[in-house]
Amino acid sequence: MAEDTRQDKRASFTAITEHSANGMARTSAVASGKTGTSKKLVIKNFKDRPKLAENYTEDTWLKLRDAVGAIQNSTSIKYNLEELYQAVENLCSYKVSPTLYKQLRQVCEDHVQAQIHQFREYPFHSLDNLSFLKRMNRCWQDHCRQTIMIRSIFLFLDRTYVLQNSLLPSIWDTGLELFRTHIVSDSAVQKRTVEGILEQIELERNGETVDRSLLRSLLGMLSDLQVYKDSFEERFLTETNRLYAAEGQRLMQERDVPEYLHHVARRLEEENDRIVSYLDQSTQKPLISCVEKQLLGEHMTAILQKGLSTLMDENRVTELALLYQLFSKVKGGLPTLLQFWRDYIKSFGGEIVCTPEKDKDMVQDLLDFKDKMDNVAQSCFARNESFINAMKEAFETFINKRPNKPYKTVFVHLNKLRAGNKEATEEELERILDKIMIIFRFIHGKDVFEAFYKKDLAKRLLVGKSASVDAEKSMLSKLKHECGAAFTSKLEGMFKDMELSKDIMIQFKQYMQNQSEPSNIELTVNILTMGYWPSYTPMEVHLPPEMVKLQEVFKLFYLGKHSGRKLQWQPTLGHAVLKAEFKEGKKELQVSLFQTLVLLMFNEGEEFSMEEIRAATGIEEGELRRTLQSLACGKARVLNKNPRGKDVEDGDRFNFNNDFKHKLFRIKINQIQMKETVEEQVSTTERVFQDRQYQIDAAVVRIMKMRKTLSHNLLVSELYNQLKFPVKPGDLKKRIESLIDRDYMERDKETPNQYHYVA
Repeated sequence: MAEDTRQDKRASFTAITEHSANGMARTSAVASGKTGTSKKLVIKNFKDRPKLAENYTEDTWLKLRDAVGAIQNSTSIKYNLEELYQAVENLCSYKVSPTLYKQLRQVCEDHVQAQIHQFREYPFHSLDNLSFLKRMNRCWQDHCRQTIMIRSIFLFLDRTYVLQNSLLPSIWDTGLELFRTHIVSDSAVQKRTVEGILEQIELERNGETVDRSLLRSLLGMLSDLQVYKDSFEERFLTETNRLYAAEGQRLMQERDVPEYLHHVARRLEEENDRIVSYLDQSTQKPLISCVEKQLLGEHMTAILQKGLSTLMDENRVTELALLYQLFSKVKGGLPTLLQFWRDYIKSFGGEIVCTPEKDKDMVQDLLDFKDKMDNVAQSCFARNESFINAMKEAFETFINKRPNKPYKTVFVHLNKLRAGNKEATEEELERILDKIMIIFRFIHGKDVFEAFYKKDLAKRLLVGKSASVDAEKSMLSKLKHECGAAFTSKLEGMFKDMELSKDIMIQFKQYMQNQSEPSNIELTVNILTMGYWPSYTPMEVHLPPEMVKLQEVFKLFYLGKHSGRKLQWQPTLGHAVLKAEFKEGKKELQVSLFQTLVLLMFNEGEEFSMEEIRAATGIEEGELRRTLQSLACGKARVLNKNPRGKDVEDGDRFNFNNDFKHKLFRIKINQIQMKETVEEQVSTTERVFQDRQYQIDAAVVRIMKMRKTLSHNLLVSELYNQLKFPVKPGDLKKRIESLIDRDYMERDKETPNQYHYVA
């Protein structure tokens, strides 16, 4: 069968090993008829190492030396590079490596030593610096190229013998060492090279074009040879220091600050570009520090004294941003800028606040100035928190330089907004109010502001001069947010009174409709809670019987609903609308109650003297003079005065001006306003100070009740934290003494500086 046939024909092979004379095992295979028997193949080393020919080492070295010489002389190499590499490998295999390394080093050293002559002979002195640098660069480039080629031939030596001996430099490092020792370390050559490089850099700094690739190569050479720092960098930084010190002194005299700042920025950019292009990275920090120190650090105060005010006045945003950017690079730059900026704000703002001629526009000027400073802090000073805080501190300082004036101008400005800006939209008013609140935050003694603001708010609410009740309430909410609920409680009470008065008047009109004898006079009454509103001096005047009767009707109506209350009429706050007939026709006159009383007299007679009018109306003399002046000497002259004149004198006589003409049907005749006297201002301020004493007393008692025992210093510290108005330590001490006298607290018998609460 076929299967059995294949089995019979199987053969086995046995390896027979013979040994030749050189120790190499030779194996031959012969067929063996026996199945299942086999031997292993064994390979053994030569018994004896093959020997090199007698002159092999010398001949091979001569061949290698010729190749090295050809590379150094830039001629063609006679031998194949692979053959040379193999020759080096053969020599290294037979432990000739130390000799080979020494021979190679010597050949390279001889060649490098020969190169120094081209820099010492006669042409060396006749070369200009640039030509010398080019020759040096060519020598360096040739040396690097030659070293690379030589290393490629002796690579086996470099990777075996040299690598195994840590004390030996590699072929490349040997090349660098030889070049450094015999060429660059030569004092004359090094001096000329460094001076040439410095000369090229100076030319470039003066605006000339130089060969940057040449400088990059030569400085790279110094860096590779590890002499960059000692031979070049120190001198380079010294020269840079000298150059920019002189330049800074000169340009600070010649140029204005914006131009100087742009010059400094350009110089810094140029030096950074040099670092990228050809200087070593290690030079960056000392170089830039040197430029910043000489052009900025040495002149910080001079720059700010000479130019900050101009930059701020002219709103030079670009230059201010550059100033901040540059000063942030210099040690102590930003603190110096911060101080000058704070001083500028105090000076400029102080001029706004302390110049009486600018009082009229003070608030608007302050708002504009604040907007300007905010913009500088945001866009120029990188929203630096220190600068923003310094600005707030400076504003708070200069705004309070002139006691009591800023808050007066603030509320006068608010009055103008309320009374004179009827065309302004709610959004515009809201935006202006927000800005005014920023100014308000800086004002000390907000309670004084509250007292004056309350007086003016009362006038606006009672006379109806406010542009918008919503805007008034918006301002109130802002004050409440800023100063707390206690600050605005009375102001809020005034608004409540006005709203309640509207409801009462609706009820009163319904009440009047049910009366058997309806009046031909329409009465509107505002019920004012005494504690909320400013105090008004009572004045008794002689009202017409119809008015007196109507007053009694309202009094009966009101007290019937609110028993136990007392009504006190305030004629100084009253106003009326009168119907009048002139030759031209009928008109309506919107006048004060005092003006009403005077005009109604002319229904009873043709002419009256000032004394007769005073006797009939009972109006106080000064108030009557202003009333008659408004009716007979103002724009709308419904009375004639005899003799004519701007002022009302004793003995003047008045008659009704039947020839009065006006284009409007309803005419508002403004009362001549008596300017707030110094005495009234002092009186208001004194009332505020009196209130402050009560607040101090309450705060002291509140603190002592909670703490029971407290030292004087801690008590004063607590008071400063709680009180929202400026107060002197001496005033606090007086209030504490007063409370001790009134037995609210007592001194410690052993420690006089300590207080105890008396329950």
